[in-house]
Amino acid sequence: MKRAGRSKDRAPRKRRPVPRARAQGLILVHTGNGKGKSTAAFGTALRALGYGWKVAVVQFIKGDWKTGEQEAAKTFGNRFLLESMGEGFTWDTKSFKRDCAAAKKAWKRCVQLLRDRTHQLVIFDEINYCLKYNFLKTSDVLRELRRKPALKHVILTGNGAPKALIQAADLVTEMRCLKHPFNKGLAAQQGIEY
Repeated sequence: MKRAGRSKDRAPRKRRPVPRARAQGLILVHTGNGKGKSTAAFGTALRALGYGWKVAVVQFIKGDWKTGEQEAAKTFGNRFLLESMGEGFTWDTKSFKRDCAAAKKAWKRCVQLLRDRTHQLVIFDEINYCLKYNFLKTSDVLRELRRKPALKHVILTGNGAPKALIQAADLVTEMRCLKHPFNKGLAAQQGIEY
């Protein structure tokens, strides 16, 4: 007796040719309205740490509130640097001038991390919002990304990634929300959103 849905093999059985591997630092962009942009970046950070890499993260929006990623970073010692340099959400700061100043300070730190030879992976968490809201100039970010060391990997997260950044990136993933607990009146959950 055949089971419904199992009678036909739908799995791929032929492999596409795989290009020969060569080392190259990549620019990755995680954008879109769905949840998971920062989560995916931190998953990549965990993978990189597993190979003994040093990882640095600059968070542009998160301010002094406690997050799970900050606690986790402590367990990796000097191999995982995480700096939250924002002042919170824009509805908390209520000041374009302040938001621009905080973003510029965080970007200055990002440039230092881009240029160093210490960290193999750097993550600029929530930077896309700063570009979307005109706290930073996309042209400044692209200029520095072009100058990064050849083997340095960079992940830029946040909704609203500008087209020029998407074009410059090696990999772009757009998160799309199909369903979210917030729509049922549930607040952000510890360990899931922060």
